[in-house]
Amino acid sequence: MSDETIPPSVEPTPDEDTTDVLQNVIEEFDCTSGTLHRREENGLTLIASVGIPDSVLPRIETIPIGKGMAGLAAERMEPVDVCNLQTDDSGVAEDGARATGMEGSLAAPIIGSDGALEGTIGIAKPEQYEFSPEERDQLMRIGKRIMSHDDTESDRSR
Repeated sequence: MSDETIPPSVEPTPDEDTTDVLQNVIEEFDCTSGTLHRREENGLTLIASVGIPDSVLPRIETIPIGKGMAGLAAERMEPVDVCNLQTDDSGVAEDGARATGMEGSLAAPIIGSDGALEGTIGIAKPEQYEFSPEERDQLMRIGKRIMSHDDTESDRSR
């Protein structure tokens, strides 16, 4: 993946559902699951997920800023990754993340053009994996495009 452009396979189209767009991102990174959270007053609110077990969804519907991978990415305003969620002892991975069964995981903040936090995007693989700096940057750029797409989609449904 080029570190300057958005691959055509993940460029949202106007008629595409946000979950479908997230699925394309997951496939682009050769992952099997992912989440997209929007920044709200009470923290991060789940707006799309793919490949997340039903038993985990209630735990990630709302995430406090600073808690878990998505919350830490939001707090730090930089990507947070774990090579293996199952064996992580750094305190980054929460029980909900481990319950997904995934190992290599990356959460990135979505930062608006005004520098404010808009949300987070997360992707994961079922095997150990260390995401490169280029992949971390690429996910941040893609997340910003998806969030813009979701805003447009929400406006159309009103």
